[in-house]
Amino acid sequence: MKHQTEIEKRRTFGIISHPDAGKTTLTEKLLLFGGAIQTAGAVKNNKIKKTATSDFMEIEKQRGISVATSVMAFKYNGKQINILDTPGHKDFAEDTYRTLTAVDSVILVIDCANGVEAQTEKLMEVCRMRNTPVIVFINKMDREGKDPFDLLDEIESKLNIKVRPLAWPIGMGDRFKGVYNIYDENLNLFSANKTKISDEVVSFDDLNNPELDELIGEEPAEELRSELDLINGVYDDFDPETYLSGEVAPVFFGSAVNNFGVKELLDAFVRISPSPRGRETDVKKVEPNDNKFSGFVFKIHANLDPKHRDRIAFLRIVSGKFERNTFYQHIRLGKKLKFPNPTSFMAQDKSVVDEAFPGDVVGLYDSGNFKIGDTLTEGEVMNFVGIPSFAPEIFQELQNLDPMKSKQLDKGIKQLMDEGVAQLFIQQPGNRKIVGTVGQLQFDVILHRLTHEYGAKCSFTPKNYHTACWITSDDEAKLKDFMRAKTGNIAEDKDGNLVFLAETPFLLQMAERDYPDITFHKTSEFKVKA
Repeated sequence: MKHQTEIEKRRTFGIISHPDAGKTTLTEKLLLFGGAIQTAGAVKNNKIKKTATSDFMEIEKQRGISVATSVMAFKYNGKQINILDTPGHKDFAEDTYRTLTAVDSVILVIDCANGVEAQTEKLMEVCRMRNTPVIVFINKMDREGKDPFDLLDEIESKLNIKVRPLAWPIGMGDRFKGVYNIYDENLNLFSANKTKISDEVVSFDDLNNPELDELIGEEPAEELRSELDLINGVYDDFDPETYLSGEVAPVFFGSAVNNFGVKELLDAFVRISPSPRGRETDVKKVEPNDNKFSGFVFKIHANLDPKHRDRIAFLRIVSGKFERNTFYQHIRLGKKLKFPNPTSFMAQDKSVVDEAFPGDVVGLYDSGNFKIGDTLTEGEVMNFVGIPSFAPEIFQELQNLDPMKSKQLDKGIKQLMDEGVAQLFIQQPGNRKIVGTVGQLQFDVILHRLTHEYGAKCSFTPKNYHTACWITSDDEAKLKDFMRAKTGNIAEDKDGNLVFLAETPFLLQMAERDYPDITFHKTSEFKVKA
């Protein structure tokens, strides 16, 4: 059955890390090994500065960080690989969280010098909630860092997951000789090459072979033998099932910037990682091999190509087959839509696709029909769950500095809010726009994009709020009483749902105590308005 064969071919995963661990570099090198690009650093911002293939937004190029999830696809060893490269910066954790709802497994990148960092722990918590299979890549082994065994202990204790090395470094920093592939019993000798692939791989099913001493030196060879003995004594044999259930994380070592250790990671990933998995809806669990098409929108991006002012909704296909120019049911709107130009992605390069299968991510050109979390089906009425918006932590009021540009500002802020980069709360009287985020950097991005993409002139003024809670009640009279009493703290989100802006944790506790008939929701995942 073609459908089942296509499902088995797919591998859809996210790459996550703390900022500067080398995540975007690793993404680019996976594309290099997959043949999707010919040389690393292939995308040039100007004659001097090179920018990573997956960083396409102007502010990302300026700051050297990823602030939007990129989607890339390529074929490797008979598999269709779909990579979702996520923002590493903590201010964009919500975008990363939503991206993790669209993947079936994760590669976690850790800097060998810094080890497990705070953002790594937060991202891993999301993976643990869903038992997402995780592979760890310990990066920058060509620099001095922590002892590999200490790193493994740190991963187990801080990330609450068992580990099993499937590759092992020979030395570190100036003494870095290469990586021994435990899984395939071969040795990859290190040679620094930042743009091309080097293939110096030697098979070793017997580590006592004297040739090992000749290749890497007697002392490193003896050290490798003793360390591998220790690994085999301390860690259980690798069982793919414990990886697939999220209990054990296989660990690889390398230097992404030098294309080193990446092939071992990619080869093992293709063999052991899961094919597309099912997803829960408010009605049932939908499995990939269900015949009827279904999928959900996990990301929206305006102005992917600033010249064309396009707006694209990223759809993860969960079941069935998606076909171009076919009508599908938009569940929230209750109407049928068809898509003449669905696209697949290679960073900012897009191509039209005629069909797509579970695990694939397609881009749908959107004139404003989609919101994050929307479900498309062949007609069955159900909604995929687990894609909420979270209560923001920082609030600022958006000020219009040029009344002549009001239309541009209104259009820009609406589109950016639909992308999920932040949340907009409207306060009366005066239609005041309060923007809430989980990090300060998001305001810089919003201001930059409103100015450069929409031609608006605006600024932000800080507001003293602690959090925003969505409020509902079965008793309409009690809800109106609460709104009268808290007039200055009531707003509506962009969908018209009521929100309570609490100034301190204490005032929120008081409100919850004094108004027991009101429910204060910490995320937007509740049914108020369709």
